[in-house]
Amino acid sequence: MRSTKPILVLVHGWGMNARVFDVLAQLLADDFDVRALDLPGHGGRNSQPNNSLQGWADDLAEQVPEGSTVLGWSLGGQVVMRAALDHPGKLRRLILLASTPRFVADESWSHGVPATDLEDFGASLLADPQATLLRFLSLQTRGVPDQKSLLQQLRQHFLALPQARAEALSGGLTILRETDLRQQLTRLTQPTLVLHGALDALTPAAAGRWLAETLPNARYVELARAAHAPHLSHSADVAAAIGGFAHD
Repeated sequence: MRSTKPILVLVHGWGMNARVFDVLAQLLADDFDVRALDLPGHGGRNSQPNNSLQGWADDLAEQVPEGSTVLGWSLGGQVVMRAALDHPGKLRRLILLASTPRFVADESWSHGVPATDLEDFGASLLADPQATLLRFLSLQTRGVPDQKSLLQQLRQHFLALPQARAEALSGGLTILRETDLRQQLTRLTQPTLVLHGALDALTPAAAGRWLAETLPNARYVELARAAHAPHLSHSADVAAAIGGFAHD
């Protein structure tokens, strides 16, 4: 029998896979038809010939039923924003979790990480992909109470499915380094929930506040003791915020 629940699609971030949403999906299962997807080249999926933001956004739009609410975490949020700009009828509501219009800081954008940090990740990725990804996981939990336990959860999800393919990791890193959606976001009119951790070291909370102020139809929720993975560290709070937003 076809589900009558509203569809909620979950899109993970760089180097991860759909299993990172296991806890959140369980909390939301009573109210939503939850579908956690793997990006191309992640979680055992084949890569695309062109692992670009546009390619991944088009791939997402092909999988999303029309009228869905779609959550994107971190890099996944950029994929969701691109898909929503290009396929507005498919994505009815958006949830941007620890995401940003631009990861890299420069003279015009102070709410990001130094470009040299991503360059270092690129060099390390060639030398030792798994160690680089595990280092990236540790950055996602920096500053959070009970960091050790949260990092263990992330590592378990990371190892639950096949590691992302090298070409997808490299393509994702290029997306992180080059994407800048700031000038286009005033066209993104779908109702949007921006969820951010105040302690986020990868996508600072100021980036989330900027999103909420710039998007035409957005609300902002900040979790005071969360970092880059609020869906793991504060699962119940994130689920409650999603439920309130999606049923408005």
